[in-house]
Amino acid sequence: MNALTLQTIVTEELGTARIGTVGKTKGDSKLRRIVWSRQLPGFGTRYYASGRTIYIVQAAMQGRTRTVTIGNAKILSEAQAMDVARRVLLRAQVGQNPAERRKKRRKVPLYSDYLDTYWRKVSPTWKTSTLHTHGLYRQNYLQSAFAGMFLDEIEQSDVQEWFNRVTEVGGPGAANRSCEILRAMMNKAEEWGIKPEGSNPSTSIRMNKRRKCERFLSDQEFRRLGAAIDKHRRSRPVHCAALQLLILTGCRRSEITGLTWSEVKGRRLLLTDSKTGPRTVWLGEAAWTIIKCLPRHKRRPEVFYNPKTRKSVDLTCLWRDVREEAGLHGVRLHDLRHSFASHAAARSETLPMIGKLLGHRHVTTTARYAHLDDGPVIEAGQRIGDLIEEMMGSNRSLNHNTMCDRSALLYD
Repeated sequence: MNALTLQTIVTEELGTARIGTVGKTKGDSKLRRIVWSRQLPGFGTRYYASGRTIYIVQAAMQGRTRTVTIGNAKILSEAQAMDVARRVLLRAQVGQNPAERRKKRRKVPLYSDYLDTYWRKVSPTWKTSTLHTHGLYRQNYLQSAFAGMFLDEIEQSDVQEWFNRVTEVGGPGAANRSCEILRAMMNKAEEWGIKPEGSNPSTSIRMNKRRKCERFLSDQEFRRLGAAIDKHRRSRPVHCAALQLLILTGCRRSEITGLTWSEVKGRRLLLTDSKTGPRTVWLGEAAWTIIKCLPRHKRRPEVFYNPKTRKSVDLTCLWRDVREEAGLHGVRLHDLRHSFASHAAARSETLPMIGKLLGHRHVTTTARYAHLDDGPVIEAGQRIGDLIEEMMGSNRSLNHNTMCDRSALLYD
């Protein structure tokens, strides 16, 4: 290490102290004198005949004494300069070399370069829909993040600042999804040996609260929806069939509109491109009847094929029409999936069974959909209360012996 190394340490410590300008320190007139600090050996004040005063630090490095300038006394106070000198002397004493650290850092890629590497290696394993969605988040929020920073320079505070900015610009959901992608990227960096284990700066980021979707259709709303679908059955038979199958199976929209004849195996749908991977959907009698009545088109694999567009059916327009006619304002197509799970739960189906029907990997995901209606809950509570009261008998009724009637409890 040489004087340049020591000067680099001084520059870094000035930056840490948020001091960006040290004033003119070169081209001074003849030296007048140096006064060394008794409080901090190695720290001194250099006075020039011109009246200029600067602070210096002197340290022994590899057997030689090196002296470098800290800054101009017009810019720095003595306390600030001494604080910088104290940290510089400590780093010089333990032998820190910024050049070695920069050399090591060059082995760690820039964030932008790593983003390209990660995408090139990992994206071939993604589904087409995932690749499209992740690509949008990359373009809008990930590509411009942490500009000019090396991967190991990114700290939790940097991620938190970026997360807050994405929340303001793109919304809470976009920030959550972008942060999930970033977390996966950082985990891969540890797995590939680019970053040390346990150094993921996005691990402790607290996600935005998700909007709870508790909208599901009642029995009366389903009847109104069925009547509205019947009105369009003659003009849009294939669209209505697709919508009805979606309602009867609780499938996702893409699982029905993208269904192919090769995935229809008797009373089962063997979905090959589900959100959670391949899964089986068992068809009831009504759902199986819909499939059997559909025409097959030569050279077209789609079950729900629209001859006019020569593509799979799009349920957007039909759903908008029947929703308005049935008075289901604000209800989304995906809410039909919620309704399937909720009505199954209200009829005492277990969460594991509902999860299997919906194709969930975890029971916790199913629990988010399975919201019981107040009606069945109230009825169940009434039945249990009546049963307990009958078992206790009228003279021991909970209606007679309450906390408000302590004499009956004490002296009966």
